[in-house]
Amino acid sequence: MEKIRIIQIGMGHEHAAGKIASLRKRPDVFELLGVVDETGFCTTPRWASAYRPELYADLKKFTLEEALNCPGLDAVAIEVPNNDLVPVAIRCMERGLAMHLDKPAGEDLALYRKLLAGCRAKQVPLQMGYMFRGNPIFQFCLRAIREKLIGEVFEIEADMNHSYGDETYQQYIGKFPGGIMYNLGCHLIDFVIAALGRPDNVVPFLKSAPGYPDGIRNNGMAVLEYPHALVTLRACSKDACSDPGRYMKIAGTKGTIKFTPFERFNGQSVELGLTLREDSGPFPAGEHTLRFPSLRDRYEAQLLELAEVIRGRKVSSYSYEHDDLVHEVTLAAANYIAWR
Repeated sequence: MEKIRIIQIGMGHEHAAGKIASLRKRPDVFELLGVVDETGFCTTPRWASAYRPELYADLKKFTLEEALNCPGLDAVAIEVPNNDLVPVAIRCMERGLAMHLDKPAGEDLALYRKLLAGCRAKQVPLQMGYMFRGNPIFQFCLRAIREKLIGEVFEIEADMNHSYGDETYQQYIGKFPGGIMYNLGCHLIDFVIAALGRPDNVVPFLKSAPGYPDGIRNNGMAVLEYPHALVTLRACSKDACSDPGRYMKIAGTKGTIKFTPFERFNGQSVELGLTLREDSGPFPAGEHTLRFPSLRDRYEAQLLELAEVIRGRKVSSYSYEHDDLVHEVTLAAANYIAWR
């Protein structure tokens, strides 16, 4: 098969460095033509530490116009700052370019829906960059919920806490009215919506961590209500932890799943605890420890799926309707909109 000819638009997103590294790892699939430095035309908040132009020194530099009009271009990876993502993506959609679009999908739900409608009408592949979609432990949990391995789910509790970043990160988060729930909660919401669908209600709680003014909402929680389940999602950037302090508990009528952290890249496995009241699926009643191997790369599986979608060999695992709902819930969880 011919390689997917791709350009990365942007160096300033928090995931930009990881995304370019993932593309470089698969020269058998992607022909990385170059990169666009967006600093001349993107002015929305960015975390300065994420902008690392030295990582792209060997790549051809395109202007945005050159990238959008590059002959034979198959796809783009959009890695500009958060609130520039959707405006840039709309320009790519108008050119019919398949895209990997990082998160979150902006503070304007109507503008994002314009992008989704255009992609649907033009049949443009759009892959959102929620970072756990290619994670085997999250895929196991989705199957466990859908196949009722742990029965009917009545509780999910999860967090996106971390301790990385200096004070510039806290100031960066403070530039978003939705704070850290807007920036990071979307990853968990993507999983919850895939597992449980549309909630009945979404209630946000946006706080500052001790020692920070109210405007820096770096300590957030959201509760998603379902007919028989409550989902509690948290995110705080001041967790004193060596690994990212990320934890998941999923409780059902037949059993419980617990694991932390969500991922490792150091060769050590991630252990998932599974407790069952009764025999279920291939597991007998009792306590089990499942070990998931260290990841080689966070984004590789997603990008490989995008390549297969572009080639017409696969249908995307996530629909436009799913992505629409995820962002609607994200904006409600970050108190941008009221839930209806």
